[in-house]
Amino acid sequence: MHRVPFGDLSRQYARHRNEIDSAINRVLERGWFVLGEEGRLFEQEWAAFVGAVDAVGCGSGTEAIHLALWAHGVGPGDVVVTVPNTCVPTVAGISLTGARVVLCDVNPDTALMDPSSLEEVLSEHRVKAVVPVHLYGTPADLSRIAGLAAQHGAVLVDDAAQAHGARYRSRPVGAQGFTTCWSFYPSKNLGAFGDAGAVTTHSPEIAERLRMLRNYGQERRYYHKIPGTNSRLDEIQAAILRAKLPHLEAWTARRAEIAQRYRTGITNPALRHLFIPTNVSSCYHLYPIRTAARDGFLRFMAEKGVECLVHYPVPVHLQEAYRYLGYARGDFPHAERLCDEVVSLPMFAELSDDEVDYVIESANAFQG
Repeated sequence: MHRVPFGDLSRQYARHRNEIDSAINRVLERGWFVLGEEGRLFEQEWAAFVGAVDAVGCGSGTEAIHLALWAHGVGPGDVVVTVPNTCVPTVAGISLTGARVVLCDVNPDTALMDPSSLEEVLSEHRVKAVVPVHLYGTPADLSRIAGLAAQHGAVLVDDAAQAHGARYRSRPVGAQGFTTCWSFYPSKNLGAFGDAGAVTTHSPEIAERLRMLRNYGQERRYYHKIPGTNSRLDEIQAAILRAKLPHLEAWTARRAEIAQRYRTGITNPALRHLFIPTNVSSCYHLYPIRTAARDGFLRFMAEKGVECLVHYPVPVHLQEAYRYLGYARGDFPHAERLCDEVVSLPMFAELSDDEVDYVIESANAFQG
């Protein structure tokens, strides 16, 4: 029987072992492990890749959201809007500021923030910041969302944890002028070998504040200008990311090729593809499909030897940890239905054509 894993990080390492091992050894031999040359160079290279003025490395994608909002003055008593069908770290990063999380619904076809739902929330609350999520690697409608945020005096901080290499209106996510948050968790399109993150910005003032916030508020060693925290991208992770970054465009192209094969090849009427707007290019961090018979589909694919996962089964407002937000089932029907129906197919650049064909064959054989 075929065995198709959902993801396999060892394949990528095997193909680029020499480059990655060399990068790690370079750090070990230098003997400098925090806030050094590798981190500085990766920040420059990542900013250039996404079309931002500056990048500031940090400890994780969650901390990137926390630091970005903090740098924009978000704190206790403020309101920050995001979506319910995101991964919980989005909300965790907001909560770290002490701000109140308010949710809006998503477009049922794209699974991305719905500007109309956002507009309703903005009319009901005095909002400090809006955090759209480029879910699954597909950019949200940044122009409309940014316009609405600006009308209501709110800052836009976008969650691009899954959007490495994605493009909005032909420009990389990160190049639109906003403060953008990135995760380099190992399974991301550009992944470290542990937790890692970054914030990109077009504002020298925000970049300077971020660098202080991530390092105890230090302006220079032992001189603390503002309260801060410890959230630093270590040198080994930065070196690994630098070794991988030159391959990201090729990996993104391969993911797009796999996604196109899924989209044209999976014709089972029991399965629905998400809509990708024509003015964006997804980087296909994930390839979710929808089915009302999700449990049966998962069992069927597992029996076929195809590993599928669910991103994400429980919306934020129905998580036990976030009951205090005061929402109930039915408040965000589109997000809730998506969470009930989405299934992610195997998606990583090292999948073989035979494996992709087998996933398609198996999905089409499902009788929902």
